[in-house]
Amino acid sequence: MEPTVLRQLTELQAMPYPALKDKWRGLYGTEPPAYKREHMVRRLAYRIQELAYGGLADETKAELERIAEEDEQRRQGARANRRKPKDTHPTPGTRLVREWNGQRHEVTAVEGGFEYNGRKHRSLSAIAKSITGAHWSGPQFFGLRTSKEAGK
Repeated sequence: MEPTVLRQLTELQAMPYPALKDKWRGLYGTEPPAYKREHMVRRLAYRIQELAYGGLADETKAELERIAEEDEQRRQGARANRRKPKDTHPTPGTRLVREWNGQRHEVTAVEGGFEYNGRKHRSLSAIAKSITGAHWSGPQFFGLRTSKEAGK
């Protein structure tokens, strides 16, 4: 490495963050992104060497872009192939019964929620919490889903 490049790289380590931002503006001609100091130093060090010795070859840049495009297409395909989550909301009119601490609790599925003790609730989890006093997965509490399925 040339002494001037090596000197610049060494100076980066001791520069305060505001000076690193100024250096970024000078080397990139843009406002610096909100990087942490360590990452900012690395990016500036690369840029100093890139300007002094040249950057990646055009063929390498093209290959990296091709790989990135393939990866994006693969991710898009994976998203499209994901299964839709099962609808755990029962058909309106369905009654769910659960015994808890010796008491029978009955919930009726209605349009847009559930009815319990004459009150409408938006979720089974809210009802399970009112019954137990603790947070529960409502579908799991009422047996609509197993604990294994709840993790999916």
